[in-house]
Amino acid sequence: MMKKTLIALAVMAVSGAAMAQSSVTLYGIANVTAVKDADKSAYLRSGGLSTSRWGVRGSEDLGGGLSATFRFEQGVDLTTGAASGFGRQANVGLAGGFGAIKFGKVWNAYDDVAGATNPVFDSLLSPMGIAPSYQDYNGNPNNGVYYSSPSFGGFSGAFGTSFKDSAAANLRVTSFNVAYEGGPVYVALGHERQTSDAAAKPQFTRLNASYDLGAAKILTGFGTVKDGADDITVGVDVPLGGALTLSTGFTQVRPDAGDNGNSFALGVNYALSKRTNVYTGFRKDNDAAVDSFGGVESRFAVGLRHTF
Repeated sequence: MMKKTLIALAVMAVSGAAMAQSSVTLYGIANVTAVKDADKSAYLRSGGLSTSRWGVRGSEDLGGGLSATFRFEQGVDLTTGAASGFGRQANVGLAGGFGAIKFGKVWNAYDDVAGATNPVFDSLLSPMGIAPSYQDYNGNPNNGVYYSSPSFGGFSGAFGTSFKDSAAANLRVTSFNVAYEGGPVYVALGHERQTSDAAAKPQFTRLNASYDLGAAKILTGFGTVKDGADDITVGVDVPLGGALTLSTGFTQVRPDAGDNGNSFALGVNYALSKRTNVYTGFRKDNDAAVDSFGGVESRFAVGLRHTF
């Protein structure tokens, strides 16, 4: 009897240790925005500040500083309740002192930095809504492989590529970034190249930077699309107390031919708690932006976001 008890205790101890080495987390964002564009009736939009989503992520300690990781993430339309597949992320990988590597459906290295210094909270109110280097890239290809390095004195990098996607004209997307983040300074360069059976083979490059002065954070960015257009953005985030932040910015797109597109935006974000916030603001685009770069004549929006 004593022997059986000892065996049972040993099995429970091993099982408990194994469970302690693994973790699974349920997470998500619920975000909905009421929007009024100049040429439309008011409408409700899922997302706005962030894409509404839910997901599960986890890791297992393999020992020696090595972990196995996974993530499944699905977008959700809060206006209808519709959701289909894990189209945002579905990947498995390894992480350790060498960095992290992921395989499957994964956001790529260009996407890591594309909106990092986007004024007005990287939202549907942002003036970067007219910038081709921000709007037209493919940051989430199928059949992806992604590697990110650890930080070396604030410097880091990432590389991503994908195997050819036969369902999308053998599309292959390759990207990289290099970044520095230390103290108040952030600087990052990202590049993406797409190849496929189609004649067009676009290339995107972005250089983003920010400097936190304490009383305000300065935001800047420059983007270019090969054989397309350049864009430049300046902006500022201004804390107006512990819970309220004002953000404003201006973007100009300079095409190889035609008139420049301009966009100006202003927004405020108020944190009701660490996980819930409300926001509002407006954006104004000029005629060239509306005609050539998918802009909006004017936009007003107010929204609510909750994270879990």
